[in-house]
Amino acid sequence: MLEILAPAGNVECAFAAIHNGANAIYLGYSSYSARQGAGNFDEDGLRAIIETAHFHSVRVYVAMNTIVKDTETESFLRTLLSVWNMGADAIIMQDALLGKYVHSVYPDILLHLSTQAGICSLDGAKFAKECGFSRVILARETPLTEISKISAFIETEVFIQGALCTAYSGQCYFSSFAGGNSGNRGRCKQPCRKLYAYDRNGNTEKNYALSLSDLCVGEHIDKLIEAGVVSFKIEGRMRRAEYVAAAVRYYRSLLDKQQGSAQLFSDLKRTYNRGNYTKGLAFGQDKRLLSTAIQGHLGEKVGCVKVINGKYYVESIWKPQNGDAFKILRDGKEIGGAFYVKNEGRSFIIDSKTRLKNGDGVFITTDTAVNARVLNNVKTQEISLKLTFAVGEFAEAKCGNIRITSDERMEAAENRALDQEEVKNCFYKTDGLPFQPKFESIEIMGNIFIPKSKLNAFRRKVYEALFQEKTKQTNTQYHYLKPTVKLDIGSNTKTAVIATDFSAIDPDIAILKHNRIDGLLPESFLNGSFEKYLYFPPFTTEEDVVTLRNHLQDRRIDGIYAENYGAITFAKQNGLKIFIGTGLNVINSLSLAQLMETEKIEYYAISKEANGQEAQSLLTSKSFCLSSGDIKLMDLCYCPFGKTCSVCDKRSVYTLTDENGRNFPVRRYQSADGNCRFEVYNCAAMIGKGVKQAGQLLDLTLVEKKEKALSAKDDEETQKTIYKAYTSGHLKRGIL
Repeated sequence: MLEILAPAGNVECAFAAIHNGANAIYLGYSSYSARQGAGNFDEDGLRAIIETAHFHSVRVYVAMNTIVKDTETESFLRTLLSVWNMGADAIIMQDALLGKYVHSVYPDILLHLSTQAGICSLDGAKFAKECGFSRVILARETPLTEISKISAFIETEVFIQGALCTAYSGQCYFSSFAGGNSGNRGRCKQPCRKLYAYDRNGNTEKNYALSLSDLCVGEHIDKLIEAGVVSFKIEGRMRRAEYVAAAVRYYRSLLDKQQGSAQLFSDLKRTYNRGNYTKGLAFGQDKRLLSTAIQGHLGEKVGCVKVINGKYYVESIWKPQNGDAFKILRDGKEIGGAFYVKNEGRSFIIDSKTRLKNGDGVFITTDTAVNARVLNNVKTQEISLKLTFAVGEFAEAKCGNIRITSDERMEAAENRALDQEEVKNCFYKTDGLPFQPKFESIEIMGNIFIPKSKLNAFRRKVYEALFQEKTKQTNTQYHYLKPTVKLDIGSNTKTAVIATDFSAIDPDIAILKHNRIDGLLPESFLNGSFEKYLYFPPFTTEEDVVTLRNHLQDRRIDGIYAENYGAITFAKQNGLKIFIGTGLNVINSLSLAQLMETEKIEYYAISKEANGQEAQSLLTSKSFCLSSGDIKLMDLCYCPFGKTCSVCDKRSVYTLTDENGRNFPVRRYQSADGNCRFEVYNCAAMIGKGVKQAGQLLDLTLVEKKEKALSAKDDEETQKTIYKAYTSGHLKRGIL
């Protein structure tokens, strides 16, 4: 069965989804949700919304999709069990290895792997299934061809509407390093929605260079259905109830082939629309992917300004009303807002603090009539009742296979007897429960007397029993079992270096990052005396994987540096050793223990969001810690210049400058199919010695004086002269 999956950031949004046709909702509990800024639910609230949803046959998925620190694993597992025992239909997790542990100990818990896990390939899906996940929520960058392959192997969930992250799913560290608020921990401060300038073609003007338009797959949902997707996800746990309602109504009309989808699409645009929508990267980068001129809600265009006698008129057959608000654009850029004043003839008048001009575009961003209409639906359940009343017998109600009897026997009437109309009027009152009763039969045998209070009590008993039957708990009830973690504690004295060239350096381990994935491997790498690992990027297409496999024909390759879960499957299939990269966020010993049981694991890097103390519990003879060099903040799997290839200078490194004058290097490289991808690095490099007893991992991707940087790996003062702008990262101050 195809599923519309709607966000429920709070109770109002949950009701909006349920009453407008969602098949399932997803929400956050009070902790471990990747949207800590959403309303989320406490225990009583979650229990109540699960009951309400299940009454309407709507499934509830609870997002516990943050990375979990070592000190939090017991709390996390207890919370997860509590949520499951309340009746959640599935738990959404980011950490596949922690999920593997959950599945091994509590096998009946249904697990969905979050988009934060970055699954974009069949190999990644295979690893997810091995870990016990029944569904993968695909990375937003996953191409349609790969979606089809994955959907034939495991149940898939795909985003169809809402905000897009500019960074590759689950591996953004911009908010983390910019202010200590980790997106992986649900505390993203959205630095990507601020103003920046790329130093390209003489440009110095700042715009929303990293901001993407909202996703709207729309009628292309048919292609996802053909690809085998079963769950269609609407993003928006931080958005308002009218947006949730409008989005669900629109996609419900598309799935059910209903009329009126054009009007419903208009309603959706008026509730939230950033950038006039993009179809998303599943269908290839389109012209609307970037929203560099407008960062927030654009709404829908309703006309243009005409200035008459100092008043701002908008000619339109549509009539707004009090409370409606507008955004004004001039030459495609936002210049201010406006509000409704009054209707006048075939126009309406608006007012604005900004001085408006003839031709300025008027976009409605708050349509009070639409908001009221989309939130007006109330979903009820039709029930068919058979009611029987007989003197000397208990009153009886039947609904399907359910039978309910009164607490007392019926008495004979001395005066006015019970009649069918009185029974109907009583049972039409549903005590706040969403029933719509119909009467298959009402039998009254003999002249019966029943006090109104007792008839009401019988009705309440009937409806309560039907509600309880509809919402009864069926999940296996689990109790917390304390995990036993066995790690071979040890130390590692090796040095590993990530670089694109190894001409002047000779580390213990070389990790080759490609300038072109389909390019020749450099001789400085192949002929070195070090261990040799190929960098497996977070986002890989089928063409990339084929090309990487071709590189393995050179028998001098020892292993794969894995920046996504698919790389683990790839390495095992090709008999290679595995070096787990920082992008997989190893940050607790329970996940690490699962990892160490995985075949071919040779080394692993601790998450770059772990502080020194947190890293101590993760140290073995195979551990590494990012100690100095470049800090990659995110991968961009699209062209930030709008694919203007004919005028592109195709430089290796660009600079992204923020409002505070900080410069973030942006490295360009080419995928196997010839498309450009980009890596954004921190404005300050990492300095330090890393963590004592852990191997040192140096990222020298952008460093020119690699030999000097490597020789200074234990000398912070020299590192400062090499990197100029520097930070100790999270090793000292940690993250929230």
